[in-house]
Amino acid sequence: MSVEVMDFASAEASAQRIVRADGSDPGVLPGAGARMWSHGELRPKAVLILHGYSHTPAQVASLSERFFSHGYNVLAPRAPLHGRVRRDQHARVTAAALRSHAVDAWTMASGLGVDVGVVGISGGAVLATWLATRPALQVRRMLVLAPFYDPHPRRATPAFTAAMRILFRPGLLPDRVSDSGYSYTALAQYLSIAAAIRSVPKDTRLSQVAVALSAADDAVHPETALAVPAAIAAAAGASFSSLLIPAVAELGHDILSPTTLGRHVERVHSRYLQLFEGHSVPC
Repeated sequence: MSVEVMDFASAEASAQRIVRADGSDPGVLPGAGARMWSHGELRPKAVLILHGYSHTPAQVASLSERFFSHGYNVLAPRAPLHGRVRRDQHARVTAAALRSHAVDAWTMASGLGVDVGVVGISGGAVLATWLATRPALQVRRMLVLAPFYDPHPRRATPAFTAAMRILFRPGLLPDRVSDSGYSYTALAQYLSIAAAIRSVPKDTRLSQVAVALSAADDAVHPETALAVPAAIAAAAGASFSSLLIPAVAELGHDILSPTTLGRHVERVHSRYLQLFEGHSVPC
């Protein structure tokens, strides 16, 4: 994989272009475009934050602002076909477009700081993990929130998950949309990327890997969500930490949006920053 290396000025200018392009695109919903929080100079720390499937950068804005207030330059791009006026367009996203989007975003983010990492939630966590396991990209830190490596066993059997990747991803079966508005074909794109993460290279620069998950999450497989980041950390020789949010908190799959976190937002977002930086976090 050939990766362009950007200096700060080029990285910031490129990020500003995608922010402006989204802001002027009538096909992008107001407030749904890419965002950047820049201190106007190369910082010791920067982070790329990736939103989840069917969401937009608005989902990660509050956490991004917390990172920014702690000295980080932050980039939160909009995933392909997400945040469009035609809200069903995200059903047409492809694995190739998602991977290309993730690499382009990382190329910009990696020029914004010296020690640079990636944070992602759900489908965005799949992309974050994929980036972190590409040695050429030299990701230093990874935090994944409710990573969608596999569906929860109550949602789909292993056989059905495999069928989604084999049949829905290439369009061999016509798309189906769940009651929540999730496209099976789109979900299969993320699952196909996740399936390629199982092979963990040993020559990454990862120093810190962390994961957070809600015990009440019924969308992602709880064992895989914890096991994949732990295996990546072990293979890379990186430190590993995890946070299991107790079921009593009554948080489901979206453990990031302020609207879902409610009164928990300040405490939870603070713990995510601590996890990313490698500090111990109480349950």
